[in-house]
Amino acid sequence: MNKNDLLKMIAQKGYDVGFGAKKHFATYDIIEKAPGWIGFASTTVGVLGLVFDSLSTKLISAVFVIVGVSGLYISFYNHEKQTYDDTGTKIIRLCNELKALYFTVKGLPDNSNFQPYIDQLNEIENRYYSYSISKQILASNWYAHYKFFWEHQIDWMDEQLHFKLFKDKIPLSFMLFFLLVILIILVYILNCYLPFIC
Repeated sequence: MNKNDLLKMIAQKGYDVGFGAKKHFATYDIIEKAPGWIGFASTTVGVLGLVFDSLSTKLISAVFVIVGVSGLYISFYNHEKQTYDDTGTKIIRLCNELKALYFTVKGLPDNSNFQPYIDQLNEIENRYYSYSISKQILASNWYAHYKFFWEHQIDWMDEQLHFKLFKDKIPLSFMLFFLLVILIILVYILNCYLPFIC
């Protein structure tokens, strides 16, 4: 294996490990913070509903019943939240090891013996798989994209992988969900405010 191939392999594994760490942290954040967000939003809309009749409709009530049920779903993970935080911390350390390995290999001459570094990469990969928790909370993937691409320093990975906005940084499922929401809003507006079109 040549130096460039090894650098690309390390960067790809850095992406896998770094994103995995952020996914664990995203699950932890959702479990920790979402019930508070739900409670605050419900209370705010409830109080504003006393003043504005448009916030006292059946539709708004139904939406907040659904949001309340999602709060119950989140509570099922509550007893495991510290495990997600601890695992994320272990995995982010592996990502830092991969970064150090990347720059070590990058500084070596092209004709070096890369086998010790390949062995180190494999060892880090094995530890990553032994730490990871496969069961993650709903929407953690979307939040992990934000945490990884917009909060984490990934320049060393991008040097090899050349991340693109729509291909890598924004999840396809989020884009499809966003388009569906826009479509529903447009249908609602057309139905309510432009009934003569239908």
